Amino acid sequence: MINGAHVLLYSRDPDADRAFLREVLSFPSVDVGHGWLIFALPPAEIAVHPMNSEFVQGHGGHRMLGAILYLMCDDVRAEAKALEAKGVTCASIEEESWGFRTTIRLPSGGEIGLYQPTHQTAYRR
Repeated sequence: MINGAHVLLYSRDPDADRAFLREVLSFPSVDVGHGWLIFALPPAEIAVHPMNSEFVQGHGGHRMLGAILYLMCDDVRAEAKALEAKGVTCASIEEESWGFRTTIRLPSGGEIGLYQPTHQTAYRR
């Protein structure tokens, strides 16, 4: 039985991004050795989108599907405002047919998504 999911983020500055996940987003973590942190995530869901170009990541000698991470929230405007109060840069909020979205810039310069779904969600709280 599958009992969870493990997301890998590739970063140009993993220490800074780990600190961001720990200190700014307050995700609990475990240290599995030598400061290598693995973070707990909120409940999750997965959707499969069609590709219009090559979007893969090599890992363990295999061509893994590419992925985009969006954190979900109940009020994207309030969440973006709370993050900006902590010095976090968020992109402008855009309305889509499926919800409201923005991105969060990590210390490494990479970005992850943040959105407020307006559709039914699959995960349980």
